[in-house]
Amino acid sequence: MTFGEQNTETEAHKQLNYALEQGVNFIDTAELYSIPGRPETQGSTEKYVGTWLKDQKRDDLVIGTKVTGPSPGLTYIRKNLGFSKGVILNALEKSLKRLQTDYVDLYQLHWPERKVNIFGLRNFQSPDNEEWEDNFLEVLETLNGLIKQGKIRQIGVSNESSWGVMHYTHLAKQNDLQNHITIQNAYSLLNRTFEMNLAEVSYRENIGLLAYSPLAFGALSGKYLDHHPKNGRMELFPQMKKMRKYLSNEAVFVTKKYFELAKEYDLSLTQLALAFVNQRPFVCSNIIGATTMEQLKENINSINITLSDEILEKIENINELQPNPAP
Repeated sequence: MTFGEQNTETEAHKQLNYALEQGVNFIDTAELYSIPGRPETQGSTEKYVGTWLKDQKRDDLVIGTKVTGPSPGLTYIRKNLGFSKGVILNALEKSLKRLQTDYVDLYQLHWPERKVNIFGLRNFQSPDNEEWEDNFLEVLETLNGLIKQGKIRQIGVSNESSWGVMHYTHLAKQNDLQNHITIQNAYSLLNRTFEMNLAEVSYRENIGLLAYSPLAFGALSGKYLDHHPKNGRMELFPQMKKMRKYLSNEAVFVTKKYFELAKEYDLSLTQLALAFVNQRPFVCSNIIGATTMEQLKENINSINITLSDEILEKIENINELQPNPAP
């Protein structure tokens, strides 16, 4: 999601080539990206991936993208945001064109149409006066139609709740439809809310977690502990103020604890944070992101690190001091 804002097309291709050489085969994007969303750069990440993808062996890669959910500030993407049949068909065709491919391996709903406690909202908000009407079956039928056409292979949700995942699952089983196989939610040492309910759903229903923000928007790299680098996203883009939750007093308190733990075992904080996510039984892919090659190399190398039971126990002890400081 940095491609087109913080990274040029040349830099994007360099990162993709390196990742591919290291065995990475899953690339995740969205029609909204790059981030922060604005009209001038909307779709740029897909375009950069597309100009790279056209020269690759397509069948060796798993390409995922997303259709944008409702948001008052994103009507420049399309006037009517959401997951009606017409919107999904229109969004997918544009994504396929930008990606320069005939199909998407994983097509995801970026966030729910209904009111749900995501993006920093800790607790359930009463949906009084909500205009949304249950359209889950229509969405599933639309996506299944696209699967039959060969335009998408699998489907997934993102920023979804346990109720949403199970509602889709029930309807898919009841109507003999292909269900979502992934859920892309935030998950890191600073935000483990996924474990409260969704982890069991993920494990028992075989709907794997695509963990995003595993480094908590860079906070778990440790770069914000002593100062706030001007090239960090939380400093570059004031409009992304919700992400400053990772710099709250509570979050910084436990981040320092994790930093000390990593140092004790001769690891970087980045290595500790990513290796922890890699080892969760419900995670099917850890979505890393980087603006520099140095960051990318460290991120990818985390797959070679296995945290001992002793380290994992100490992580749990730290978590008990301040559980989920940045939901």
